Amino acid sequence: MGTEAEKAPAVGSDDPERSTSSVGPQNDLVMYTGKVDAAEYGTLKRELKSRHVQFIAIGGMIGTGLFLGTGVALQRAGPLSIFMAYTIVGTVVFAMVQSLGEITTWLPISGGLTVYAYRYADPAMGFAMGWNYAVSAAVVLCAEISAASVIIGYWDDTIHVGVWIAIILVVIAALNAFVVGGYGEAEFIFASFKVITIIGLLILAIIIDLGGGPDKDRRGFRYWKNPGAMKEYLVTGDAGRFCGFLKSFVNAVFAFLGAEVIAVCSCETKHPRKNIPKAVRRTFWRILFFYVFGVLAIGVLIPYDDPSLKAALENGAKGAAGSPWVVAIQNAGIKGLPHIINAVILSSAWSCGNSFAYAGSRNLYALAISGSAPKIFAKCTKRGIPIYAVGAIIAFGLLSFLNVGRSSTVVFGWFVNVTTISGLFNWFTLGVSYVRFRKGMEVQGISRDLMPFRGWFQPYAAWYTIIMSGSLILLTGFDVFFTGNFTVAGFFSSYSGVLLYLVPYVFHKLHYNEKQVSYHDMDFFTGKAEVDRDEREHVPPEPRNVWEKIWFAIA
Repeated sequence: MGTEAEKAPAVGSDDPERSTSSVGPQNDLVMYTGKVDAAEYGTLKRELKSRHVQFIAIGGMIGTGLFLGTGVALQRAGPLSIFMAYTIVGTVVFAMVQSLGEITTWLPISGGLTVYAYRYADPAMGFAMGWNYAVSAAVVLCAEISAASVIIGYWDDTIHVGVWIAIILVVIAALNAFVVGGYGEAEFIFASFKVITIIGLLILAIIIDLGGGPDKDRRGFRYWKNPGAMKEYLVTGDAGRFCGFLKSFVNAVFAFLGAEVIAVCSCETKHPRKNIPKAVRRTFWRILFFYVFGVLAIGVLIPYDDPSLKAALENGAKGAAGSPWVVAIQNAGIKGLPHIINAVILSSAWSCGNSFAYAGSRNLYALAISGSAPKIFAKCTKRGIPIYAVGAIIAFGLLSFLNVGRSSTVVFGWFVNVTTISGLFNWFTLGVSYVRFRKGMEVQGISRDLMPFRGWFQPYAAWYTIIMSGSLILLTGFDVFFTGNFTVAGFFSSYSGVLLYLVPYVFHKLHYNEKQVSYHDMDFFTGKAEVDRDEREHVPPEPRNVWEKIWFAIA
């Protein structure tokens, strides 16, 4: 394993063969090239295989937000409201990934998301996005570790929750501290469990809905009629139902966080121009089956006023007891499955925490190679792990021990609000980066025919991402402004994620006084020559028969 890692092509090292005179205009944005001295700091290595990338793309999106968060959303807003909210957010994610796929396959280099914002949008936006992503990823790590520690209590609540937090944190640290392939293998296994479980649950939902369960009760869509498809929230009447619909977007966005992780790992992926487009093209089906169909199934199986679900959520039920899937299965008279679902929910929380620990460390690394964080975070081991960046994110994960205190529910709710707005800012910045990326290519006369991957509906998809992300940022905490509902703590909880982006943005603008990158000065080529050379020198073998075609598709 060590020998293979040492032979893997390095990413981010200087390329003496790159001819700057023939690749476009030069500029003075040297700090944003995404390069460091390889001899002094080491480099990342391309260790992630196709199957790793495909399942990271799946696993990064599926966490407790899908298995548990949907129950909170259903009880608050009703089945139609959450179906529409999750579907709409799914279209935003699909549009965002189309933009991301184009930029990433053109230039799958170290620094990814952060360096793209530096080069194509605005240095201040790159700075803000890098720190926003690193910190919010660390916050999601805390949220998922907290969730996982509570989920274990479904089986045994006699052991102190702090013990489980420590164990989970140590395992995640181990998976991220040695070889990137270890992280990839862990996500492949975790995501496999989640995919199999969700497919099984969807099939089970159809059976129960059609009256095939032990209770022989054919449900159809009767819960959409009684108690209703949309529940009132804050106020009565149509306005109340509309408010419930708007509030559902918080849960929906949180459930979709992590969709952009495929760009984060692109610089550590073998054959990125083959494997990243493959992951992007499959995003539509992942959203449709796992989220749209999943939320629809939940809304069909149980009513929003189900007493078991209400009691579980109000009493802080642990693990699967608070999952709408488990409540539906128990209502149908099926036994045994809740334990299996709890195990999958646990693996989902663990997997999501693992994925965001990886994403957070790579964004901290990106800030270091861009000159916006201490250079020590760019230091990599011989196996290509930015060890100090990983250590910093894991250290932040110690905040998970806040869950030990009495205010664990409040703390977890704050985690969700912060990461939701932070994720929306990331999507917004990516949309802006793509729009300017595309315009810059036109200005510099770079043909789109040279693009390894061209996304659907561009540039309209990017503008849709910008408009919807910006709108959702404003709407996230709308309920705190209702009469009698406003508190300083509530306002800060709902919009603290805005400060996480705006504070570094304003600081960078005032401190460096840098302007937006002009289209003529955009750097489309630094780092591209070495990626091109790597693609030529490491051509994947062509399958000789149907079995090899299947194997190469997942290997």
